[in-house]
Amino acid sequence: MKNLTIFIQPNCPFCKNALRFIDEIKKEDAKYNQIEIELVNELVEVERADSFDYYYVPTFYDGNTKLHEGGIYKNEIKTLFDTLL
Repeated sequence: MKNLTIFIQPNCPFCKNALRFIDEIKKEDAKYNQIEIELVNELVEVERADSFDYYYVPTFYDGNTKLHEGGIYKNEIKTLFDTLL
């Protein structure tokens, strides 16, 4: 199973959209359920968030590799998922 870490803020509209897009993508094609997603609330896990190099949320990481930072569209998430698989 592939792991993806996403740094978010709960009230961020871009984060809410990204999470909605992820749910939609996983419902549309079950193969994307192979990707395990860890959500990190940067307001709660401040030290962990500070140890990564990013400024905007949502930010997507594969391990320590930043895949995307900031607002994201559904098709961009799907492409990101495809590269992980």
